[in-house]
Amino acid sequence: MLDRITSMQVFARVAGLGSLSAAARALGMSQTMATKHMAELESRLGTKLVHRTTRRLTLTEAGRSYLEAVERILADIEEADTRISRETLEVRGTLRLNAPVSFAIRAIAPLLPELRQRHPELSIDLGLNDRHVNLIEEGWDLVVRIGSMKDLSLVARKLAPCPMVVCGAPSYLARHGKPKKVADLKDHDCLGYTLSRAAGAKRWSFGTEGKIRAPVNCQVKANNGDVLVSAAVAGLGLIYQPEFLVAREIAAGELVALKLDHPPMEIGGIFAAYPSERRPPAKVRATIDFLAERLAPARSRNARR
Repeated sequence: MLDRITSMQVFARVAGLGSLSAAARALGMSQTMATKHMAELESRLGTKLVHRTTRRLTLTEAGRSYLEAVERILADIEEADTRISRETLEVRGTLRLNAPVSFAIRAIAPLLPELRQRHPELSIDLGLNDRHVNLIEEGWDLVVRIGSMKDLSLVARKLAPCPMVVCGAPSYLARHGKPKKVADLKDHDCLGYTLSRAAGAKRWSFGTEGKIRAPVNCQVKANNGDVLVSAAVAGLGLIYQPEFLVAREIAAGELVALKLDHPPMEIGGIFAAYPSERRPPAKVRATIDFLAERLAPARSRNARR
């Protein structure tokens, strides 16, 4: 079976030029192939579309009616192709971006004005989820994930490292003292993050591979990092969270970073990912480049200047 869209294109050119040979030349195909397309189109429709004479082809009544529909269909296809091509090459349209709640609030939201300033034809639909969303089923163009990337269905680019840090409020440390070793944590009030294996409600993991497990006493726990940060600032206990979540409070002196006898666990990094089966449009590529630039460690940004 010949391609139906090509057959429609042949018919539209025949109608406009009045000749199979002229239509074939315009479309870069042989007259024999153009004749086959016309024959199959008429056979599929079960009616004649053109009157054939020795000088010129003219449309039948059915052909005139069908031409109106064909011209609309071909125009719609051309418009769709043009729109998709522009979106592939130009940073425009709506970008559906999904990210973890606290990271989106603290790291991504402050960058949106600059992203929009750079790309004024780009619209942002930002979704906040701590669960792993299904990009294809839920229609997301791009997702930010924290940790290690094991999903082979996604193409991932590391945007930045994601160091962990143990910290507490000056008021808490004044009352309870500073722990010196990870083993000291069991004697402190700790705030557990229930969605994390590294900083959960029963034990915290240390060492680059997380093999050192320290039992902790968590009388307060939550499934949101910002809640735990607020509780820590209020002096309720120690927290063990990614640096991006506590950097502002540490800089303001509201929390104090603690150095223990074992380094914090390395949890992978901060990644941007999109479906591997898709060729990413310009809006996705530009957003990834922008986030990689703005989220890179300060020393890396300074080195590029």
